[in-house]
Amino acid sequence: MSKRNHVSETPATALLRSHGVAFTEHPYEYVEHGGAEYSAEVLGFDPFTVVKTLVMQDQDAKPLVVLMHGNRKVSTKNLARQIGAKSVEPCRPEVANRHSGYLVGGTSPFGTRRAMPVFVEETILELPRIAINGGRRGYLIGIDPQVCLQVLGAKPVRCAIED
Repeated sequence: MSKRNHVSETPATALLRSHGVAFTEHPYEYVEHGGAEYSAEVLGFDPFTVVKTLVMQDQDAKPLVVLMHGNRKVSTKNLARQIGAKSVEPCRPEVANRHSGYLVGGTSPFGTRRAMPVFVEETILELPRIAINGGRRGYLIGIDPQVCLQVLGAKPVRCAIED
């Protein structure tokens, strides 16, 4: 790794530490539009265990966060039906940045600027460990997926479609 092994504190890691959550740090060289599949490849992780943090919005432009496997897409139709919304769509990058306080590509569900409901693909919770963004581009953290329920109050959904 070209970066040092410890990355400076982010709002996400500060929140996890305040909750006593143990995590591992996995810095990597960030590549624009590389996505979860790229980070999985360079870190030697299964893309199914690398979780994307997606900022979306409902028909009233109310933001929400969706946690999805790195090699899956979100069925916005299925998601909307399960959360009782008319429709769900991804936020534009500048809107997502404003809601989360993070730059797209470095969005963590932990320590967001604005409190938003979090939905997690149910099968993520069955994994022993996941890698999820730690609040900066080129920085994943390894955690127990149950932390998403305990710290974020995430609600399980089934809305994954294969890439």
